Amino acid sequence: MRPETNFEKVPIDRVAVEERVGRLNKRSIKKESKIQALKLALSMVDLTTLEGKDSEGKVRQLCQKAKSPHPSMPDIPSVAAVCVYPNMVRIAKESLRGTNINVASVASAFPSGMAPLPIRIEDTKFAVEEGADEVDMVITRGAFLEGEYNFVFDEIAAIKEACGDAHLKVILETGELHTFENVRLASDIAMEAGADFIKTSTGKISPAATQPVTLVMLEAIRDFYYKTDKMVGMKPAGGIRTAKQALQYLVLVKETLGAAWLNNEYFRFGASSLANDLLMQIVKQQTGHYQGPDYFSID
Repeated sequence: MRPETNFEKVPIDRVAVEERVGRLNKRSIKKESKIQALKLALSMVDLTTLEGKDSEGKVRQLCQKAKSPHPSMPDIPSVAAVCVYPNMVRIAKESLRGTNINVASVASAFPSGMAPLPIRIEDTKFAVEEGADEVDMVITRGAFLEGEYNFVFDEIAAIKEACGDAHLKVILETGELHTFENVRLASDIAMEAGADFIKTSTGKISPAATQPVTLVMLEAIRDFYYKTDKMVGMKPAGGIRTAKQALQYLVLVKETLGAAWLNNEYFRFGASSLANDLLMQIVKQQTGHYQGPDYFSID
């Protein structure tokens, strides 16, 4: 049900946001804690392939990497999910049978969202019927930027209903929203409409995830939790390539939302290339030397 109050923008001090990110980035992590943090970050990754050249073989290969990121080191955790297009969901589901790894699917006319709502709903239902545990949708940014906030709310609510038991991640495509105030308002609308996660980006638009934008979204999640007692997850996606960046994001989460969000039920990384750097850093921490990037598979 749509909230009775009108959706309104919350003023945000850009300088204060950027200064807070800068301060948090200076936090250091002790070596003993760093290994655990790196493994935690790896367990939060959604391994993703969303290309026109995707094939059954490529999806099966990605699922194998998801199950066993480093076969010679069994103490390294598997990732959280594999994310594919709807027509590849069944392949991923079969490949991951017997594991705790979820299958996520982009749907509802990803990445543009530029399709009539009935088509977007059918796209979502198809992904869920094929076995998707999670659905990643993108809002209609044109409608949002024209102030059609109720339209955006209604489309999210309709797709949430089409998801059934599958979790819904709502992509804001923050690189096209221009201001922190717009990011905050889009976050609020998505959560009010039933989002289980809010997500920065499709990864197809630049800029994608940034730490200041993520902090704005985390603060929206915090305030929504205070108001409703409902925990909503967060997924920064696109542009996160290094273990150092990943650890900085974990500090943002810990300092803004607390330890309850530091698990893959409530925080994810949409960054497949990140997995390789996390693996390299874990190996370095545990063995004292690097394995070159050529050792790891390229997704």
